[in-house]
Amino acid sequence: MDTDSTASEPESLRVGWIGTGRMGAAMASRLARADEDVTVWNRTRAKAEPLSEVGCAVADTIADLRGHDVVFTMVSTPADLEQVLLGEGGLLADPDHLPRIVIDCSTVSTESSAAMRAACTERSVAFLASPVSGNAKVVTAGGLSLVVSGPEKTYHRVAHLLARLGKGATYVGEGDVARLAKICHNLMLGVVTQCLSEITVLAEKGGMPRAAFLAFLNDSVMGSVFTRYKSPAFVNLDFTPTFTPILLRKDFDLGFDAAHALDVPMPVAAATAAAVQASVSSDRADEDFAVLLPLQARNSGLTLDPENVQVDDGLSE
Repeated sequence: MDTDSTASEPESLRVGWIGTGRMGAAMASRLARADEDVTVWNRTRAKAEPLSEVGCAVADTIADLRGHDVVFTMVSTPADLEQVLLGEGGLLADPDHLPRIVIDCSTVSTESSAAMRAACTERSVAFLASPVSGNAKVVTAGGLSLVVSGPEKTYHRVAHLLARLGKGATYVGEGDVARLAKICHNLMLGVVTQCLSEITVLAEKGGMPRAAFLAFLNDSVMGSVFTRYKSPAFVNLDFTPTFTPILLRKDFDLGFDAAHALDVPMPVAAATAAAVQASVSSDRADEDFAVLLPLQARNSGLTLDPENVQVDDGLSE
């Protein structure tokens, strides 16, 4: 471990940020509010401009970020990541003007991550994979967590920046193992949501209001940040998407690919995958993956109605 870097004062770094959708904007805002020097770029400039109100500079082009020490990327797809890094006008397109470190917080495959790492390494740019757990509301509440892999010395150089994005970052090793960590996280996300759906339907069919049952569960040793966070959706049937069944199915597919390669049986995940596929095959695939609840209710002969009860999601600032 690089003990000198952990013991010394954090290095002052100029930060660039590519991608200011809901997540990217919330994360960049946290850095700016912590008095970091942040310049943001987004394909649609109008989505980046509100960040000037919290102290961010707004770049006209990605090229404006090449002289920065660290550039974060938070984009939607592997193709987007490749475009902003290697495409025409991309961050790495000019070999004479490059950032020192790229930190990718997007959710992409291990293969895509490895390809971008190789491209950075060829240009002597350090690359950290740093996928996240949470959504924009979680970021705003300070509850975001990050999992990081890549050169350990690089991680320690930027650990103070990662810490300011939420409640902490966990370093899990070299290469792109952080991508597997995020896939494992999302497998558990699906399994827990399906289990929560099943027991909530069982409780309601037995005569309990959902709000009452979930209040009991959340206050018990079985409750968690996640079960409390999903309780308002379960109680009031608000399935405004934070993560869709289609995206969850993609991560289950990636998880099973990894399990096959590593010879790990996953019977519980396999059973959950069938429920996830049913949600994708329904007419509700564009809603939040919490639609696992009404689908479970329908399969149980139960029709759900919103309870219209105010429920704390545990994320109040």
